[in-house]
Amino acid sequence: MIIISYDLADDLLRSRFQRMLTKNGAIRLQYSVYEVVNTRRVLDNIKIKINAYAKHFSPADSVILFEVDNKNLIKYGHAIHRDTDIVFF
Repeated sequence: MIIISYDLADDLLRSRFQRMLTKNGAIRLQYSVYEVVNTRRVLDNIKIKINAYAKHFSPADSVILFEVDNKNLIKYGHAIHRDTDIVFF
């Protein structure tokens, strides 16, 4: 699992970045904080895409990735109700 936190000044770049994250399975936890729980391959692909976006960053922009193990994650509050299993057909 990775937690992605970003601060991007340009509105268009920020919108595209948000769209890229959600299209790749990221779930918004807070306004500029996303969680991605997926296979190592998908996580690596997201990192490659973020690296491609970094070429367009200004000196004021930043993206931080935290690799987190589920057993080391502590959550408080219930803003996102997705910790229960869901079956899709």
